[in-house]
Amino acid sequence: MSNDLKVDMNEYLPLRDVVFNTLRQAILKGELAPGERLMEIQLAERLGVSRTPIREAIRKLELEGLVLMIPRKGAEVAKISEKSLRDVLEVRRSLEELAIELACQRMLPDEVEELYKRQEEFKNALLSGSAMEIAETDEAYHDVIYKSTCNDRLVQMINNLREQMYRYRLEYIKDEEKRQVLLLEHNNILDAVSNRRVEDAKLAMREHIDNQEITVLRNIKENE
Repeated sequence: MSNDLKVDMNEYLPLRDVVFNTLRQAILKGELAPGERLMEIQLAERLGVSRTPIREAIRKLELEGLVLMIPRKGAEVAKISEKSLRDVLEVRRSLEELAIELACQRMLPDEVEELYKRQEEFKNALLSGSAMEIAETDEAYHDVIYKSTCNDRLVQMINNLREQMYRYRLEYIKDEEKRQVLLLEHNNILDAVSNRRVEDAKLAMREHIDNQEITVLRNIKENE
């Protein structure tokens, strides 16, 4: 378990919700690793709370599919399954293709400029950053594309998927051999969008997501 795990107090939320959000983010960001046991006493001490909100949070995380209850062992962080990966990426593929098509039509010149900046930050993170920093700059790059669609409903749907995608994104980024491929994919998307080539942009986005699926599936199989 990460030593950085700490509760982010929010005066507007009940303690049980704060604990739930803290544990949820730790799982999604890989601070609590797939297969790791969740010990109530240990988590309560680490977060400086009683066991009751920990127990309630674990129950809610089980309902979300992020935690598994193992008979005679207790709770552990759910492993990434092939089915959950495919389900999320099938939906993401369609939403991203629509987003890139709308971005080609609607992206303003200053948004194109911002996309170039985000790509530069992503490139720098790839050279020197941690997996978390790479994931965050990758997310910031895609955010420019989403925002430029001017479609609030689409952005909302992608954001609903975003947290579930975080685990897969981190899993992909951990594979250092794929980092230069990621950079190339981003460049291809950027080039197609900035030149308003809709079909090229959709193809580049599809390849970007397909490669993520292939790599993460391989990692899942190797870890089994």
